[in-house]
Order: sequence, then C-alpha cells, then structure tokens
Amino acid sequence: MRLVHGLHNLPRDWRGCALTIGNFDGFHLGHRALVARTAERARALGLPLTVLTFEPTPREYFTPERAPGRISNLRSKLCDLQEAGVDVVVVQRFGRPFCGLSGLEFVERVIREQLRARAVVVGDDFNFGASRSGDMALLRAQGDLHGFSAESVGSVCVDGLRCSSTAVREALAEPDLGRAAALLGRPYRLIGHVRHGLKLGRELGMPTANIYLFRPPALRLGIYAVSARIGGGARAWHGVAALGVRPTLGLTHCLLETHLFEPPGDIYGQRLEVEFRHFLRPELRFDSLDALKLQMHQDKLDAMAFLGFASDN
Repeated sequence: MRLVHGLHNLPRDWRGCALTIGNFDGFHLGHRALVARTAERARALGLPLTVLTFEPTPREYFTPERAPGRISNLRSKLCDLQEAGVDVVVVQRFGRPFCGLSGLEFVERVIREQLRARAVVVGDDFNFGASRSGDMALLRAQGDLHGFSAESVGSVCVDGLRCSSTAVREALAEPDLGRAAALLGRPYRLIGHVRHGLKLGRELGMPTANIYLFRPPALRLGIYAVSARIGGGARAWHGVAALGVRPTLGLTHCLLETHLFEPPGDIYGQRLEVEFRHFLRPELRFDSLDALKLQMHQDKLDAMAFLGFASDN
C-alpha cells in the first residue's frame, strides 16, 4: 500500500483512481463494505483503490474540546486499510485553507483536479465541504457533468445496531469488547512502535513495551488481558496491558504499557499490535509504589487466569 502525505504529494504520473472518502476511525463493518464496493469499481476501471482521509479529523480541528476519543490511532487505521486491500491512502492535513473549500470547490479541486477520480463511493451519511454544504445530490450532478460515477453504500447492521464509529465508541467506553468486536468484525486493537519509557515497570519486576498515544482513546482507561504480535509476526504473545495516564505518578499523557508474560527480547522500535481480550479493572491511583507493585502482580495473575496461561507463582 502506498501512503501519500497530502494531496500535493500525489505522483506526477497520477492517472486517476476509484475513490472513497472518510475519517475511517475504527475500521468497522460499514467501512469494510464501503472499501469492498470501491474495490469493485477500481477493478472494473483498472485504477488504484484510493482512500482519502484526514488528520486531524474535522471535529478535532473545529471543536477539539468536544471531539470524541479516537477508536484507532493513525498506525492502526493504516494497517486496517492495508489489510483490506487498499492501494493508496492519502492522508490530508485538515486545516486552513482546505477546510474552507465549499462543496463544489471540493469536487472541482480535490476529486476532479487532484485525485482525478473516475468513481467515487461514499457512505449514506456523507457530507463534505465547508459547513457540510456538499451532499450526494451535488456529487452525482457533478459526476454526470464531468464523467465520473458517484454512489453511496447503505448502512450495515449487526443485531439490529447500525455499524458506526459512534456505536463502536460507545461499546469501548463501557467497555463491552464483545460488542465492539462484532461491529468491527475483529477484536479491538491498537498498533504502534515500541518506545522507551520511564523504565518503572522494570524496576517493579514487570517490564513493559510502551506505545505513546497522541490523541485520547475511545477505550475506557484501565487494565486489560491482551494478546500481541511483534513486527507483524504470526506468533501471539499473551500479556497484561495498562491503558492510561499513570495517575500514581502524577502524569497526564496517555500511554499503552504492555507486559508480555514471556520475555520477547529487545523490541524497541518494532511495531507492536495489541489486541484487547478482557477488561480487568479501571485505572486507579495508589498511595505508594509498593501498593502499585502489589496490584500490578495481581493484575498479571488475573490476566493469566483469563487467557489460560500457566503461572509460575
């Protein structure tokens, strides 16, 4: 899959595409249907299946204080799109002057001139342009005028519930990992590269692989039994993970800290895919590091019991 940072970086020999557009936060079954239909159009036209997505999301740009937590960080979203068979992802920075384009200007400048789309496939609730002035009627009319097809894909429902990013966020906030997995079509996961941390887990007898999260997550903060894959490998490593801001240390930046039951060796800089299997408890503040250490080891035992991993204790 080819990743393009910004429309201005499209290759000079770009000859067009079959296009779908959206935030794709949490690649749920509705998104999968959207990409699948776009793939059909791409094959028919002999053009790359292309996704246009945005960083930050429009809601994060306009109302950051009210923007919902992210279901997927950017790395997780890109992995989802790659696994779905997308050929090209254009990550467009959402800000001025881009956000000031009217619906008509968005079609003319972005869809026609820059992306040269021959087919556009969007969700049934899709709006675009400043003040969400563009809709399917405008898109179809412009397609008829300029020679590209435009269509919408209907909603996908699971057990009577419409698949949407909002529905996934609500499930993760509880957290109801089973319902989230049903909407996503797979267990919920976060992906990132392992970074150096404070090394406190190592001092407390439970070294962790750390993924920094640059935006607040939709998943409830707390402790989870997890499975993980390292560097895209097939092996599933079992572990326990803490998602939170580490209140005992007085910190505020959100971090995913994963302790793997079997030592994986040096994995700094490698990609880690963490799949959330079971919620153990909410994030808590402890009065001392000794109390924290005691609870961490109990969390490990609880995670081992859930995952069926034999304990040495």
